[in-house]
Order: sequence, then C-alpha cells, then structure tokens
Amino acid sequence: MIFEDHFVLFEKGYKIMSENILKRNNVNVIGKGDQPMLFIHGFGCDQNMWRFVTPAFEERYKIILIDLVGCGKSDDSAYDPEKYDTLQGHVNDVLEICSVLALKNVILVGHSISANISLLSSISNNKIFEKLILVCPSPKFLNEDGYTGGFDQKDIDGLIDAIESNYLGWSKAIAPVIMSNVERPELSNELEKSFCSNNPEIAIHFAKVTFLCDNRNALEKVKTKTLVLQSKTDNLAAVSVGEYVHDNIKNSVFKILETDGHCPHLSHPNETILAIKEFLS
Repeated sequence: MIFEDHFVLFEKGYKIMSENILKRNNVNVIGKGDQPMLFIHGFGCDQNMWRFVTPAFEERYKIILIDLVGCGKSDDSAYDPEKYDTLQGHVNDVLEICSVLALKNVILVGHSISANISLLSSISNNKIFEKLILVCPSPKFLNEDGYTGGFDQKDIDGLIDAIESNYLGWSKAIAPVIMSNVERPELSNELEKSFCSNNPEIAIHFAKVTFLCDNRNALEKVKTKTLVLQSKTDNLAAVSVGEYVHDNIKNSVFKILETDGHCPHLSHPNETILAIKEFLS
C-alpha cells in the first residue's frame, strides 16, 4: 500500500512537472504525421514566425512549436538570468521538451541564434535528432583573425549600448536592417512589433548572449545530418558565414536561397519550404 501511494504521488508529480515544462515554453503540437519536426524561432521572435512554413509539413509530420523562455507566450517567470547566461539553458529546455513528449527521430529546425541552440542540442543528445535544418546560422558575429562574422568589436559594443540605452528605439531601427525587403515594410513592422512585445529586461540579456556567443568549436562535434540554409543577401549572416558552418559540419548540405534578408521563412516561405523538402526527400 505504501509503495502504491508513493507511485501515485510520483506519477502525479511527474505529470505536474511535464505540464509545467510544456507551459514554460508554450509548446503546441499540430500535424497528422508521426515523425516530429520541432521549430525554434530566432531572437526576439516567437513560434508564429513559422506560420507560413509549417502548413506545408503538417500532413506528413508532427509539428512541435515552442517559444523560447522570455519570448512570445512563454512563462517569463521561468527566465533565470543565470540559467540562460549561455545558450545551454535553452538547450536544456529543448531536451526536456523532447523527453516529456517522448520524441525520437526529430527533425530540428532552428533560425538564427536558435540554429546554435539546435546544433548544441544535437551534440548533447544526438540519439534524439535525425536531421538538423539551420536557417541563416551564425556561430559567432564578431570578426577575428581568420574568421569573418560580419561585425567588428566596435560594432558589437555600439549595438549592445544601443540595446541597453533604448531597446524600443533599437528595435525600430534594427528591424528593417534584419528583414531587408524594403518594398515590403509590413515585414519589418511585424519584426519590430515582435521585438517590442517581449520583456525588455529579458530581451536585453538575451541580446547580449546572442551577439557575444561563440559556438565555432561546436560545429565539428555535430554528427547529425544537417542542412545549412542561407539567404543570398543577409545583413546579419553573410553567405561566407553559412559556408563556414557548412565547411565545419562534416555531414552537411549547403543551400543558398535566392532571397534577401535574415528571415527567409517569413519573407520567402515558398523558397524555404522547397529547400527543406528537397533535403528531407
């Protein structure tokens, strides 16, 4: 009887913990298929940014959409600056979500900084993930001898100063730069609105983690088959950065999209869908 009572309590506790994990990251599961495709958005965004892409995969795959803690409709109260002072905090969240949902053979799709979260997740537990799709990745934004990330130290310092001094103003100024496609201002307006909807204190902290990260050494540890998707013009991650990622992940395919901007899944979903389908086939 005592054993049964302990088991019931354990089962109840595990259920509550699982529900908390799914609530923490605002996890939503859709689609008719069995194989999971888990989509992770970039800095300052949320799962809604994938809305033009996921319908093309719902018939064949189980789609898992999440919000990184501190973004979208996630639980802001779960944001611990110490835990999320490196990307490993978000990696741990991804692995917990996969565990709670009992996912296997996962196709993990990550945009921008979440491309790093995706590859780090695959390194932490490569048995869960079957394929990686990295959309406009950058393992390091800062230039160094022999590596061109696209930004000098003064650029990064100025960017962080601008974020800290006036996050909303920075959001308004940076959104068109990130999105490009100036003839379609509604895209940059949506990105700005997404930035501004997040808790500024959390967003500022996450911005520092994003723009100061260096995950170059992780690339050679990736064993999962990987697609590196890169826009032909991207103010945050140039083609040369995508080539660097491809060159340092052994089992990878490199695809340059005939698109402009850092968010092709939002600005050019059809091209993005086609490239992903070619890779998965």
